[in-house]
Amino acid sequence: MALRACGLIIFRRCLIPKMDNTAIEFLLLQASDGIHHWTPPKGHVEPGESDLETALREAQEEAGIEAGQLTIIEGFRRELNYVAREKPKTVIYWLAEVKDYDVEVRLSHEHQAYRWLGLHEACQLAQFKEMKAVLQEGHQFLCSTVV
Repeated sequence: MALRACGLIIFRRCLIPKMDNTAIEFLLLQASDGIHHWTPPKGHVEPGESDLETALREAQEEAGIEAGQLTIIEGFRRELNYVAREKPKTVIYWLAEVKDYDVEVRLSHEHQAYRWLGLHEACQLAQFKEMKAVLQEGHQFLCSTVV
């Protein structure tokens, strides 16, 4: 059976929108272990927890951003399926906008750095093609939807 994890693609919009949609910045966290990869906050589903509850808990645990500081964007949910450490893994992501552009990010021991990045830079740091695709889909969804 595949490991199941859930997370939020957390983003913020610059106060002065630009014509080229670089006004959207994604939050990526750099893992403290392994290959020090960059991803949005995510983690394994605990017993009795819904997928979205897991995603919100992980945002709080890994980035210090609480559910009340976020707005979940309706209509966007993506499921990634891949192999990690020789085991099948499923990760579900939602889009979530921070209510305060200057929200404080407080990292857990699981991460050593964070960055707010435009789509191009975020895709460069996201080493896995599936993660790049989800970032691109999320950006496209935000740019084509009145949110």
